Amino acid sequence: MRKTLLLLTFATLVFASCGKEEVRPEPTPDGNLVLSCVKPAYLSAGDTVALISPAYYTPMENVEATANLLRSWGLVPVIGPNVGKIVDGKYAGTVAERVSDILWAFNEPTIKAIICNRGGYGTIHLIDHIPLAELAASPKWLVGFSDISTLHGLLSRAGVMSVHGTMSSFLANGGTDETSTMMRDLLMGIVPCYHLPAHAQNIPGVASGVLVGGNLCTFTPNLGSQADATMGQDLILFVEEVGESMHNIDRQMRILQMNGVLDRCKGIILGEFEDCGSEFTYENIEEMIRLLVEPYGIPMLCGFPAGHGDVNLPLVMGAPVTIDVRNDGATLMFNIDGEQRDVTTSAVIATPTPLADRMRRAGKIL
Repeated sequence: MRKTLLLLTFATLVFASCGKEEVRPEPTPDGNLVLSCVKPAYLSAGDTVALISPAYYTPMENVEATANLLRSWGLVPVIGPNVGKIVDGKYAGTVAERVSDILWAFNEPTIKAIICNRGGYGTIHLIDHIPLAELAASPKWLVGFSDISTLHGLLSRAGVMSVHGTMSSFLANGGTDETSTMMRDLLMGIVPCYHLPAHAQNIPGVASGVLVGGNLCTFTPNLGSQADATMGQDLILFVEEVGESMHNIDRQMRILQMNGVLDRCKGIILGEFEDCGSEFTYENIEEMIRLLVEPYGIPMLCGFPAGHGDVNLPLVMGAPVTIDVRNDGATLMFNIDGEQRDVTTSAVIATPTPLADRMRRAGKIL
């Protein structure tokens, strides 16, 4: 009974804290924001990393396997107090429990980074319950993708960089693939400079800006909320999607257009469009988006291997980046400190992960 009362009291405090004055980027005279994000400290051997489940439930065997992998990397895993719970058949706890684990991970000083166990759905529930000031007060890396795009938006609005990268549902496969090891290396200060092959739908040009975005159908509904990083100026917008029709992808892109997001973009990066529809006669989804983007006169880099496919290379959200899109290929550079590493993406893509593919298609990786 005492334990239950303490948990209820803590949940009440979590929700009450949402009334605190928020830390927000300063608006410009036209009402847009200037995003300026700090880089959390890179990890060292012996650092503690939290595993949390902000969206859908993750089987504990995946979480434990990821914890063992982190130990093999010289890190110390801790599992969120509410990880393992399941509510309404899918969610990894109530809204209060999921918010509680996020704020615990950010407020606990011994924790240096946070890896999300799974996406799926549910982070939209949390937006109004996470004070940006608490995220800004203790900058640390948060890793995830898909539905975790909401948390990347929150962190960018709080002024903290984060990593769009793989989660426990994939790391549990063993962690020896490039997707996993490059995420590990990035957290430890080895920053990739990506070199990509030519793509027929690329729009050539050079542009610099702040990297925002993620899963299209996750971040677009967040427009106007405190998780909306697309309100910033001078954006490089990253987009990926899975299992969506062409017309819904077009709808989401036009919602962004009507809300002025494309006007604020300096460039666009298109990632994977895994298992998406082809109901129109466009050659592919990239062509459909290119026709929408071309009138803006900004470069577009297509075919970046990040999203829901076998290869999900890490990206630093909220970081200043430069894209150089040419007829013979493209480059994506993160303008942050760290040991630079050149990565040729075509070499990474040439070594797929069949086990991960089978698990993803079985619905175990989201």
